[in-house]
Amino acid sequence: MRALFDMSASTVNGRWSDFGIRLLSAAILGPVVLLCVWSGGIAWALLVELGLLGLGAEWARLAKGDRGLMMLLPLALAFSGAVAIKVGYPTALAVMVPLTLLIALRYGWFAAIGLPYAGLGLLALLWLRLQPHRGLHDTLFLLTVIWGTDIGAYLVGRVIGGAKLAPRISPGKTRSGSLGGLIIGGLCGAVVAGGLHGPDAFALLAGGLLSIFAQAGDLLESAIKRKLGVKDSGRTIPGHGGLFDRLDSFLTAAPVAVVLALSVHGGLPLWG
Repeated sequence: MRALFDMSASTVNGRWSDFGIRLLSAAILGPVVLLCVWSGGIAWALLVELGLLGLGAEWARLAKGDRGLMMLLPLALAFSGAVAIKVGYPTALAVMVPLTLLIALRYGWFAAIGLPYAGLGLLALLWLRLQPHRGLHDTLFLLTVIWGTDIGAYLVGRVIGGAKLAPRISPGKTRSGSLGGLIIGGLCGAVVAGGLHGPDAFALLAGGLLSIFAQAGDLLESAIKRKLGVKDSGRTIPGHGGLFDRLDSFLTAAPVAVVLALSVHGGLPLWG
């Protein structure tokens, strides 16, 4: 019985061993991100540009690139962001095509795919916030849904556990955690959308859709790391790994949020 108790305690400690450092990192970085979101403009653009540089450097390391790739990929991503801000997003997307081909010819397709993988997601985040009428509301909605999904999946998965979601890709993820993340992420979005009027039921559908794509992005990044044989994409954020580990959900959910925003008219929020 004593051995059983010790094993149970060890399992619990293992499940929650990284919770403290994750919470501390989130407590420090969360307010910085929210401040930049609230400020918009230059503050948000600079944060996104820093993210592009960091993601480029991480992907170059994952691709085991030389100094040339370590410089070229971050600069290519940052340049795409600058073009989006100064010239326009269609031009930025067009610029990414020859840059991706250039990197592929010199360093191979895995190295090159990092450019659209990171670039499309962060350019979507940039566009979403810089929209003049609904940018702040839509970005806060997206952030809330993804953060709610991450927290819900983490807590529910560790409390309930159960069957694995995709054991060959990410052994730590459970079906209960995925469902918990979907429900909590959607509810958090509905609360933010409704504001003082109470949860907005119409926002549940958009929140659930974004939560699904956020979790798909998480699994995609896990599959990439498993293929490469690495645990984390980097060590940029204590308790969370690298920037890709923290932004993987945004890279797939943000473009969907842009599509939702473009599908409504008259200054309506992305959830209609």
